[in-house]
Amino acid sequence: MSDRMSKESLHDSSSEKLANTNVDEYDTRTAEEQVAEAAEKYGVNHKKLMWKIDLCVVPPFCLLYFLSFLDRVNISNANVYGLSTDLNLVGNQYNTCLTLFFVPYVFFEVFSNYALKFIPPHRWLSGCIMAFGAVSIGMGFVKNFGGLAACRFLLGVFESGSFPALFYILANFYEKGEAQRRFSGFFSVTALAGAAGGAIAYRMNDLDGKHGLESWRWIFIIDGIVTCAGAILLYFTIADFPEQAKFLNDNERKFLKEKLAIHSGTESGFEIKDTPKDVLGCFKDYLIWLPALAYFGLIIPSYGYAYFAATIIKQMGYTAVSAQQHSVYPWLAAFGLINTTSFISDRFKIRLPFAIGSSLLAIAGLAMVYASTDPHTRYAGCFLTASGLYSAMPLLVCWSSLNFGGHLRKGVGTAWQIGFGNIGGIIATFVFLAKDAPKYGPGLIVGISFVCFSILMMLLYFFSVYRLNGAKKTEAYQTKFAALSDRQRVQLGDRNPTFTYLY
Repeated sequence: MSDRMSKESLHDSSSEKLANTNVDEYDTRTAEEQVAEAAEKYGVNHKKLMWKIDLCVVPPFCLLYFLSFLDRVNISNANVYGLSTDLNLVGNQYNTCLTLFFVPYVFFEVFSNYALKFIPPHRWLSGCIMAFGAVSIGMGFVKNFGGLAACRFLLGVFESGSFPALFYILANFYEKGEAQRRFSGFFSVTALAGAAGGAIAYRMNDLDGKHGLESWRWIFIIDGIVTCAGAILLYFTIADFPEQAKFLNDNERKFLKEKLAIHSGTESGFEIKDTPKDVLGCFKDYLIWLPALAYFGLIIPSYGYAYFAATIIKQMGYTAVSAQQHSVYPWLAAFGLINTTSFISDRFKIRLPFAIGSSLLAIAGLAMVYASTDPHTRYAGCFLTASGLYSAMPLLVCWSSLNFGGHLRKGVGTAWQIGFGNIGGIIATFVFLAKDAPKYGPGLIVGISFVCFSILMMLLYFFSVYRLNGAKKTEAYQTKFAALSDRQRVQLGDRNPTFTYLY
């Protein structure tokens, strides 16, 4: 696309102003004052609009991710009820089936976010949900390792677009200082899904033998039916990008776009049609890689816990049914901590201390499960592990997602963080092995090591964005940025001198 065409697409006067890089020419008023003036100009009640966005955007996303996570981890509950035994799985075949989910899950993340620029999110995401719900139902009728492996692979294909897409879309509705509690609010449904998975599995024991089907098959069938029903509802409720959202009127769209431009210092670039070359160019930036590596470190113990918690609890001396029941409570504790830390983080507009603090809590929990032989102490460790890991992840993802400016970098950055990070899911499936039960020593040691690695990557990311905030104030940086074309400046998003990184 030529520079002339790019300029035509950047027609908004405020956006053209923001694309400029001479800091001295910018409005000296605070962002809050500028937003208030914009609200008056467009006749928008800012507070009511944010309530409207919260009600129209966040709940459907919570439902979507609840269904996604439920279908993803219910295999661990099914295994407690005899999946491996009934399908005659031997050796590491169960772990192989877990791994096959992550192979397509890793590779289709970026493609899915790229596709959202061409297919409205409500169509793309509801279609994916319907498909993985159908696959989940199919898992209830598999007869052998091959059938289970094929279903897990397909589940990974259809689920690959859900998680990064949600962060990508949310990042276009909220500015940096108000996003964490919304991000964590929908992410916390992973804890509810984990709790619901255990609660559903606890009740599924009563269906054992109904219509000739074992209880573990009913877990997949019931979860899949609920997911398919949810997909129909989500087709009509999932929010598209602000520029497309039907629940916003024209003035609300214009105000929201201007508000986000004021807070970020750059425009969204929604009108620009990004090419595959543009997408690949993002991977040259270390800011794309550091958050992905940090998330990767958290994913390994997180999936290890999600997949094997019920088994670990059972081997603490509980029966299979009682293990399902006891697996619910650590998830509920995690739900509380996730939302508490996110509220405080937004209040103080800082991320790093809370992300590291949550990670240290997870290390303490993993160490308790590893070092103790007392069942009650190990069970207490499960509370700290789930709470710490599942609080640290949304803090990290929100932190990096809102530090990406513009559609291109938000889309690629969020997708790659989630996609690359989920390589950790592959590792997780092979470090918690049946032969290591009941201690699962190697898996727990690996988990602790990778949380430490994640903390290191968070610190490197912090020092990187801190240094860049300082560099953007220099004349050399501003002059170099100003020499770029309009299209390049918009696509570089957060590299604009007017964009301030949050940490």
